[in-house]
Amino acid sequence: MIALNPDENSRLPYLLRLPQPGGDLLFRTSGTWPRVKGLYCHPVSLDEWPTDAAIVERLELRSCQRRGAAIDVILQRSRENRSQLVFTTARGRDAVFWQAPRTRKQARPNVRTPTARAQGIEGLQILVDSHERYAYQFGTQQANTVQRALPCGDYGLDVDGRLVASVERKSLADLVSSLTSGKLRYQIADLAALPRAAVVVEDRYSQVFKLDWVRPAVVADGLAEVQIRWPNVPIVFCETRQLAEEWTYRFLAAAHTWAITETSALQRISAASGNVTELDLAAAAPEPSTAEVRAWARTTGLSVPDRGKLRPDIWQAWHDANDAR
Repeated sequence: MIALNPDENSRLPYLLRLPQPGGDLLFRTSGTWPRVKGLYCHPVSLDEWPTDAAIVERLELRSCQRRGAAIDVILQRSRENRSQLVFTTARGRDAVFWQAPRTRKQARPNVRTPTARAQGIEGLQILVDSHERYAYQFGTQQANTVQRALPCGDYGLDVDGRLVASVERKSLADLVSSLTSGKLRYQIADLAALPRAAVVVEDRYSQVFKLDWVRPAVVADGLAEVQIRWPNVPIVFCETRQLAEEWTYRFLAAAHTWAITETSALQRISAASGNVTELDLAAAAPEPSTAEVRAWARTTGLSVPDRGKLRPDIWQAWHDANDAR
């Protein structure tokens, strides 16, 4: 069972309760399942389980057995059914980590990503699709994020009111699923309509040939086919989520520099050229949300209501300021 932690001051918002032969075990944890990374678990007494617990998930178990320094947890469901709680030490202290096969096997490249700003851009603004789950935060990069409903991709770049670049993020499982279902072809076709776009995969290409629920040759052939069909949308394997996030940041920063300062881009953007170019054909940038405009208006001293629609003059003021930039 997983319940909400009644302690509002705790950084671990959930309680995880596991049955064991000698008595149930209770942990505070930061998530309901280790989907993208291992979750830290803090063991606590069963007395902390509230009598009126707000149950988030009650999951039927196929198996929950302790094997040495780990507890193997197998759920009675077809997907995301295996995980493991590992008892170890971190910085000289006892610690417990909850991990799934994907997070456990994920490569550890032992590299430290640079902190220098990409392309010399300070505070690069990256659009994040509002439907993106477990989105990159770009916390270690010099960038800020704004949520929008993007027409394609998960992370986009707005230059002069146009969506000129976008990156679609994929886990290996999502990549294979969308490829075999045909969904990936439509996604890449949409991305190909932008001046610059890419698909970034949070895994190594070698893992394609270790798949056991689909023939690896089918996946390899499919990836080769979409690259031949849409060569302007590269599929980049970045080994880990951390490196995929770093690559996405650097790619969008380079696209920003290309669209703003490169001589050929300036010639394309110039109205005097009279030619229709790929930047001219780029999709219009998504409109900001009401919450974003409301927050902006307050920083400029404009009076806005706490909820509901904004007055037309507030929207016009935002567009005037945006056009000025």
